[in-house]
Amino acid sequence: MAFWLIKSEPESFSWERQVAHGTEPWTGVRNYQARNNLAAMRPGDRAFFYHSVSEKRIVGIVEVVRAAYPDPTAPEGSGWVCPDVRTVGPMPHPVSLAEIKAEPALADFALIRQSRLSVVPVTAAQWARLCAMGGWSGSEGGGEA
Repeated sequence: MAFWLIKSEPESFSWERQVAHGTEPWTGVRNYQARNNLAAMRPGDRAFFYHSVSEKRIVGIVEVVRAAYPDPTAPEGSGWVCPDVRTVGPMPHPVSLAEIKAEPALADFALIRQSRLSVVPVTAAQWARLCAMGGWSGSEGGGEA
């Protein structure tokens, strides 16, 4: 299992909307490096759902349930892809960007190093630390690294 962080502006697509939909294609990514990260996702991988721009915090966890396929919101043949993600659960205590930046163990986290990238990998150690910071115990299905 690999770990990721995917960003969405809550005004465009919020955690609440993800929860209401249950499973949703992660469409609209138009950055080549982020696209490559989406293409690397496999069913069973987990991702933090991060509200960007106005909130800047991890608010939930999703699971990849379908590997990347052509993004239906992109022109046909463009090469843009999307995986399907399923809601796993809310982060008991959302973890803010300020808290992430203040944690020495997360100094190399791609969210900090490549702040504009909308899909970033998360190491197993980073995943475990962020889950602990957010109160995600593992009994919710994925807190352990």
